[in-house]
Amino acid sequence: MKKNKINFRGRNLAHTYSIVARDTKSGEMGVGVQSHYFSVGSIVSWGESGVGVVATQSLVNASFGLRGLELLKQGKSPKEALDFLISEDEGRDVRQVAILDAQGRVATHTGSKCIIHAGHIVGDNFSVQANMMLTDKVWSAMAKSFESNATLPLAERIIKAMEAAETVGGDIRGKQSAAILLVGGKEAKNKWEDKLIDLRVEDNEQPVKELSRLLKIHRAYKHMDKGDLAIEHNDMETALKEYDSALKMFPENLEMQFWTAISLANNQKIEEASKIFKKVFNKDNNWRLLAERLPESDLLTVSKEDLKKILSL
Repeated sequence: MKKNKINFRGRNLAHTYSIVARDTKSGEMGVGVQSHYFSVGSIVSWGESGVGVVATQSLVNASFGLRGLELLKQGKSPKEALDFLISEDEGRDVRQVAILDAQGRVATHTGSKCIIHAGHIVGDNFSVQANMMLTDKVWSAMAKSFESNATLPLAERIIKAMEAAETVGGDIRGKQSAAILLVGGKEAKNKWEDKLIDLRVEDNEQPVKELSRLLKIHRAYKHMDKGDLAIEHNDMETALKEYDSALKMFPENLEMQFWTAISLANNQKIEEASKIFKKVFNKDNNWRLLAERLPESDLLTVSKEDLKKILSL
């Protein structure tokens, strides 16, 4: 069988730190990664709901992502899958790989020629791994953080572990990109719903900090999505609650303000809605134009008189 050769050029130099982890309550699995490398999430992080997650890094063999997941689907354990991948690879000494399955089993490999400081720790339902770090404390700091933040949702725990890596030096070259990928513990009914969270910071001076901000926005827009769904089902009370939850997270976001006002208006709370509409319209008149168009789609169900009042604000 033809073996894979080491590729020292191109996109495959993703020296980094990462974490693969599983939430024992929800079954969710995730990968978090940061590196001084452009778009690190596009090459390191792999996952599939009901199957597992893979982080492949250092001098990356990108095929380990999809091949690792396929081996898990064939019934192999993470260790069996990893052993198979490594046995075939002539570049095994410069690879760093972690595989976690839907049962929480983990296997990790740090090649003997990974650039120091390099190492990993396998814990209960997680593994942290790093190479080309400023200090040898990175992976232990990540493990300690992950274990000490057990009450947080998985995505937030992963972010905390990445923040901990930065406190002890992180990548010796500095920071550039970061990503977080979450998949479900059970197979997704629809393939387009397989990824629960898929956020990337491709190039930023503070990628982990930016990733944390994006995660918060993601949470807020999930409330918005639930509000939109409630409107589809004419459940204005639920829509109002969801939009209000989003608005509390990002009070300056005009879209969140606008849809909260729409929900209030549809619940005959015209006075409360008008206060929000006025602020939004004053900042960007396009929202006034949008409000004018919504009655035709039955998304703004107020009287003609109330609509006229709203548009005149």
